Amino acid sequence: MSNELGTRMRHLRRRAGLTQEQLAERAEVSVSTIGRLENGRLPEHRLRTLQKVAEVLDVKPEEWQRLTATMDGPQPALADAAEVLTPAGTRGEPTPAARPEDPAPPVRPGTQAGAPAPAAPTPAPAAPIPVPGTAVSSPAGPLADAAASLAREVGRRWQREEKHRRVHDPFPLPVRYQPAPAALMDRPENIQRLQPGVPPRDLDLNGDLRTVADTYRSIESQRLVILGRAGSGKSILAIKFVLELLAAPTPSLRVPVILSIGSWDPLAITPRDLLVDHLLRDHPHLARTTPEGATLAAELVDSDLILPVLDGFDELAEALRGPALEALNATSHPVVLTSRQDEYARAVRDVHAPLVLAACVELADLTVEDLAAYLPRTDRLGDSLGSRGATGVWGAVLDELRVRDTPASSRLGQVLGTPLMVTLARTMYSEVPGNDPVELLDPASFPTGRHLEEHLLANFVPTVYRHRTPERADPATGQRNRDPEQAERWLGYLAHSLTTGAHEHGDLAWWRFGASVRLPMRILYTALIGGLCMFAANWLVILFTVSIGYRRSVQAPAMVEVTVFGLCSAVVFGLVYCALAAMGRTVAVPTQVRLRLAAVAPGVEHRPVREILTRFGVGLLGGSVLGVAHAWSKALFRALAGTSPHADLIGAAIQDTLAAGLIFGLTAGLAFGLIAAFEAPVDIAAAATPMRLLSVNRSTATRQFLVLAAAVTVGVAICGYVVVGLLQQVLPWTLLWPLDAALLLGAVGGLGGSAAYVLALTAWGQWLTVARFWLPLTRRLPWDTAAFLDDAYRRGVLRQAGAVYQFRHIRLQQHLARVHVSSGRVTRYVKPGRMRRASGGRASPEGR
Repeated sequence: MSNELGTRMRHLRRRAGLTQEQLAERAEVSVSTIGRLENGRLPEHRLRTLQKVAEVLDVKPEEWQRLTATMDGPQPALADAAEVLTPAGTRGEPTPAARPEDPAPPVRPGTQAGAPAPAAPTPAPAAPIPVPGTAVSSPAGPLADAAASLAREVGRRWQREEKHRRVHDPFPLPVRYQPAPAALMDRPENIQRLQPGVPPRDLDLNGDLRTVADTYRSIESQRLVILGRAGSGKSILAIKFVLELLAAPTPSLRVPVILSIGSWDPLAITPRDLLVDHLLRDHPHLARTTPEGATLAAELVDSDLILPVLDGFDELAEALRGPALEALNATSHPVVLTSRQDEYARAVRDVHAPLVLAACVELADLTVEDLAAYLPRTDRLGDSLGSRGATGVWGAVLDELRVRDTPASSRLGQVLGTPLMVTLARTMYSEVPGNDPVELLDPASFPTGRHLEEHLLANFVPTVYRHRTPERADPATGQRNRDPEQAERWLGYLAHSLTTGAHEHGDLAWWRFGASVRLPMRILYTALIGGLCMFAANWLVILFTVSIGYRRSVQAPAMVEVTVFGLCSAVVFGLVYCALAAMGRTVAVPTQVRLRLAAVAPGVEHRPVREILTRFGVGLLGGSVLGVAHAWSKALFRALAGTSPHADLIGAAIQDTLAAGLIFGLTAGLAFGLIAAFEAPVDIAAAATPMRLLSVNRSTATRQFLVLAAAVTVGVAICGYVVVGLLQQVLPWTLLWPLDAALLLGAVGGLGGSAAYVLALTAWGQWLTVARFWLPLTRRLPWDTAAFLDDAYRRGVLRQAGAVYQFRHIRLQQHLARVHVSSGRVTRYVKPGRMRRASGGRASPEGR
């Protein structure tokens, strides 16, 4: 392409009154692509991108000819341009502006002019309306090599995952799908991209694992939604779909890439950027740049060489599902989306539209015939091993399931209708000697389906935490082997904490982990943190003054003063926490610190005046008590040093008590009130992931510490000057307030008080001191708590719901909590020859 093309495109964009950003948004391309186009550096295989931009700019056919005349190589015909430039990007008949005037029909011999013309032949059916990106040109050069390398990596990765999940042992369960309710998919004529007036054909949306790729290819829009209940096999179907596409004799030009969207924030990240970020994170070699300056990952996405398979729509925060669906509806590019049906249906109702242009299927339950074909082949321990047609330990159970003449057999058949429950049943009975699945038909032991699920789920955690030797090329670098018994004990503690009111709505919120510790213990460690912070800050200031020559040396009385002040500070912080507990304010909520006042920031929920006044009151009280403690520790230092007569010590102590109480109280009150004015609560429901919110709050805590330390240091000096001046006018006292001593005293209060506040009274500080130190120290959680939670999420024990974790099902949570309470630790891992029996109750993970 030449610079002439870029000049013409720039002229057309300015004629339309659009910026590069506006044009990129409307054409659904990146801003860098528009920049390369206007610089004449768009690769030749990106002709479709040029057509999309021309459509937005309302380019006339003659202008299109002039544009393409500047291109190297064969030029597209004018008819092709007319197809591209029909309204809404449709193909078929040219627009009236692009259609030449129809010539007058010739007069045949024997007919009169003006007589009715002979009937025109029936027109051929209109061509389907193309979806942007459904026809992809073959890439060339480095881009082709990158796509081929990515396809190999994706194939190897999901083949390893299939082995890890034992999908082919002994053969894949027949996960079947059927059309979903019509309300959850677009109109058939839109899915088939038909011209107006053309009747749609019947969509064939029935199939199984073996045909999912063929079903997708038969959908003209190449957009598909896969729905299913918990444990129905959505993720397995997605994996099989990807491997089938990659293994096809003529593989698709697009590389299918599975990415979990549970951590996606659609309000901050576009679907394109989400896909690019995922490629850069999981495939670092795609970070190499092209001659145009973009990364290979961005070029692959912008060239429509990636097919996103978005797994876990239901794991998005509830407040983000609607925006996520709207973001996906803003584009018509090919995509595959998986979700639980209820969550997807609610999002459809919220935005009043399903995923546009998308067909939708739902997964069906397994049948008795499926179980009869699968379960006997998993029994490799029985005496009938090697006998053709032998059913092993499952024979009597399968006979009952075929007849279903009892409530017990009907219940068991329904429970074993999902691959998840079948896998758990196989683990417990086919792979553990001496266990007989006939007991599953005992109505006394399992009167309901929930009791059956609980019994199977008793082995769920040991199953997902079974030992796995990591491969060197294993991409799951954050996953490690954990002892199943320890994992159950930790998960049991988390489940039990949900029953004690420490968490709300069944959510494992990291900022509420401190509430799981008893109140007396929380008061104790808050006092300990406060005392240690003030002690350390005092020593830092003393050592600093010695290093610069301000103080000659550290005497024994000074050590006593620092120690006493630290102990008094511990008492002060303990009292402050008691006051907060009395007001029900001990659990800190994640916040953000704005650079402008929250009260005047538009569109930002701000702290009410009552909250600011409350913070001021707490700071005033705590600072005053701390000032009194400082005055009397100073009096003790003077008494031990013998620098003042005992008669003068009492008077000096009273003066210092009043002055220091007012100075420290006003400074702390104003500082904490200022922090409250700058804070804005985070919308927890819309937060993307727990770890992202934790990272944001860690930065917030750092800013709070810096602001508080500076404010208290300067505030002590200024407030001291004002208070001393007022007291000297009111009382017959001679008080001195030298600036150097005031700044040093302020530094002690600023560094120590700010650190204690951040560590003991903020959300991130409570997470650090409780979840990362105290709970691991008492063996209730592992030392790598954040990694453990993320690992449990990846193994399917937990699920993400925005900024919090949740157990996959309430029954799993209740089961672990009961075992934790009854035994003091979670039951042991199932050993050969032993089988865990559920103690009654309800637990069932909603595996994918």
